[in-house]
Amino acid sequence: MLKQKPLSYLMLWVSLMAYAAMAYGVPRHETAPLFALYFLLFAIYLWVLKTASDNEVKFWIAASVLWRLSMLLATPALSDDVYRFIWDGRLLANGYHPFAELPGYYLQKGFDIPGIGQSLYSQLNSPHYFSIYPPFAQYIFWASAVVPPQSVLGSMVVMRVFIIAAEVGAIFLLQALLERFNAGKKNTLIYALNPLVVIELTGNLHFEAFVVFFLLLALYLLVHAKVWQAGAAFAFSIASKLLPAIFLPLFLIRLGLKRSLIFYGSVLMATGLLSFPLLDGGALPGLGESFALYFKKFEFNASIYYLVREYGFWAYGYNIIQTAGWKLGLVSTIIILVVSFWPIRPVDKGRALSDVPLTMMWALLAYFLFTTTLHPWYIAPLLMLSVFTKYRFVVVWTAMVFLTYAGYTATGFSENLYLVLLEYVVVIGYLVYEWIWKKARPSFCF
Repeated sequence: MLKQKPLSYLMLWVSLMAYAAMAYGVPRHETAPLFALYFLLFAIYLWVLKTASDNEVKFWIAASVLWRLSMLLATPALSDDVYRFIWDGRLLANGYHPFAELPGYYLQKGFDIPGIGQSLYSQLNSPHYFSIYPPFAQYIFWASAVVPPQSVLGSMVVMRVFIIAAEVGAIFLLQALLERFNAGKKNTLIYALNPLVVIELTGNLHFEAFVVFFLLLALYLLVHAKVWQAGAAFAFSIASKLLPAIFLPLFLIRLGLKRSLIFYGSVLMATGLLSFPLLDGGALPGLGESFALYFKKFEFNASIYYLVREYGFWAYGYNIIQTAGWKLGLVSTIIILVVSFWPIRPVDKGRALSDVPLTMMWALLAYFLFTTTLHPWYIAPLLMLSVFTKYRFVVVWTAMVFLTYAGYTATGFSENLYLVLLEYVVVIGYLVYEWIWKKARPSFCF
C-alpha cells in the first residue's frame, strides 16, 4: 500500500490533466488526440479497478469528484445538445412553452425574446424538430436560464453544478446499496471512475446523470421499505429522461399487489405533479411528432436495426426505417415484458429486491439492441446497473462505443460502419463469453 500510494497520486494527476485537455482543448473532430486521451484514461481506469484496495476507495471517489469539478467552466466538447437545453430554458423563463413551436417559428415571426436569436439558433443540432425533453429536465433548463440570464457559459455552469451534485449523490447511493447487501464497496469505482461517464455526463451535460441518481434513490428507498417515496423518486427519473419507464412492469411481481398499488400510484401522482406546469393541449401534437420521428427517422450506432436496414436496401431498394423502427420497438417491448415477468427464485424478505438491478440490466440491454439510435452517453445507466451483477461486458462497451466519435470531421459527420461492426462484435462476444463462463456462478453481487 505504501509503495502503491505515490503511483496512485501520479495516476490521479495524469487523469486530471487528460480530462482537462479533453474538456478545454480537443474538439471532437480531432480523432487522434481525442482517442489517445480517452484510451489513456481508460487504461488508468482499468489499472485502478485491478489494483486498488478497499482502503483506497475513498481516495478514488474523491479523485472522481475532483475530475468532475475540473470541467466546471468547460463548454461541452463532444456534444452540442446543450444549446437546445438553453433554448428551451430561455423560452420557459420568458413564459413560452418549449413544446409548442419549432425553434424557427420564433425567428420567422419576429418574437422579441431575450436570448432567443439567430446566434443561438445557428448552434442548434435539431432546429427542425420539436423539443422532446421531459419535465424535470425542462426545470433544470429553466433554472440555468434564470440564474445567469443571457450567458450561455453561465447556463452551462448551472447545469453542470446540478449534474455534479447528482453524480456525487449517485456515487454515495451506489456505495450505500452495495454495503447494505454485503457486496464489495470497491464496485462503486466501476461507475464512479468510468471515463465515459465522467466525460459524457459531467463534461457534455447529458441528463443520464439524473436518471442514474433517481433510479438509485428509488432502489435505496425500496430496500428501506419506503414504497411511496420510492415511487416519487422513480417518477423523477422518468421526468429526467423517459427511458426508465421501461422498468415499470418488473415491480409488479416483486412488490406484491398492495405495495405495487402504492408504488405505481405514487409514480403516477408524482409524474402528474411534475408535468402539470407544462401541460398544454396545443403542445401535445409537437411532442407526439418528436416521438414518432425518433422511431421513423433517427439512426445512429445501431446493431440489429442496421442489419434490418441492409435487408431493406437489398429487398426493396430503400431505407425501411419508417416501418422497421416501430416494429423493432415493439419487439423490444415484448422482450422487456418477458424479462420483467420472468419467474423469480424465492428470496427471503431482506433480499426481496435482489434481482431488480440484473432484470433492469437485461431489459435495458434488449432496448439498446433493438433501438435505431444509441449515443455513447445512453450506456451510463446500463453501466450503473451492471455494477450490481457479475457481468462486465458493459465496461467493455464504454470503451468500444467511444469509437463512434471517429465519424466526426471539421465539416460534418459520416458514420463508419466498420467501427460499428467492431464495437458490437467485441461487446456481444464478451457478453457471450461471460454468459458461458459465469452461467454456474451467482448472478448478483449481493
